Amino acid sequence: MSEFSSNSSLGLWSQRLLAAMFLGGQVLVHIFLKRKIHRRNTLDQMASVGPESLSIALITAAFVGMVFTIQVAREFLNLGAGNAVGGVLALSLTRELAPVLTAVVLAGRVGSAFAAEIGTMQVTEQIDALYILRTDPIDYLVIPRVIACCLMLPILTILSIITGMLGGLLVSTALYSISQNVFLDSARNFLDVWDLCTAAIKGFCFGALIAVIGCSWGLTTTGGAKGVGQSTTTAVVTSLLAIFIVNFFLTWAMFNGTGSAVLKGL
Repeated sequence: MSEFSSNSSLGLWSQRLLAAMFLGGQVLVHIFLKRKIHRRNTLDQMASVGPESLSIALITAAFVGMVFTIQVAREFLNLGAGNAVGGVLALSLTRELAPVLTAVVLAGRVGSAFAAEIGTMQVTEQIDALYILRTDPIDYLVIPRVIACCLMLPILTILSIITGMLGGLLVSTALYSISQNVFLDSARNFLDVWDLCTAAIKGFCFGALIAVIGCSWGLTTTGGAKGVGQSTTTAVVTSLLAIFIVNFFLTWAMFNGTGSAVLKGL
């Protein structure tokens, strides 16, 4: 019985994943061919995704930067490479930590909200009411959320990088007596414009994943209140898996080579 239930759950998850891929294609068609965007809904969603998520994203980035600095500074000082702490932190935040962790925070906060809100509309037949009113749910509900996530997540990522660097600077100067000039010069020498571009690109891609998966799981919700709860949970889990998997391929495409930012900065 349990094996049957497990296979059934996996099959349902696969079907909903395919539906999410199909929804992503529909979003592209509607944006680039129909070019019908509800500006008011988009601005409302941008406010929800951006300013309302700012505090938790920055707090996360600050403590991640401080913890990473504690781990790196101790080892680097023992090796006589204390002047590289700022640069290594900058590279780690820009290339991986800030984009991924900011996306994880938004997947938990925003992706779950999308799935719960649209899922509730689905089980209470409000989506059917939109069709009766000749309003396409993709134009009215999905596209504003996708645009909001794609625009706001790169901005949150850049702000998270700055906040993480400030947290690392505080720890390095207060606990390890690394001067501010050495820390900041190291970060400037290690970082390149391309590193900041990759952070924004990753944020854009992760934002699209979070919005499409959250909306798709909401639109395919069945089973009343229990179904809404299940959709919310599985939407977050699926978003996290998608973020980690896509992050691997983006990282491989962007940084696959023999260059070394560390050697360049030293």
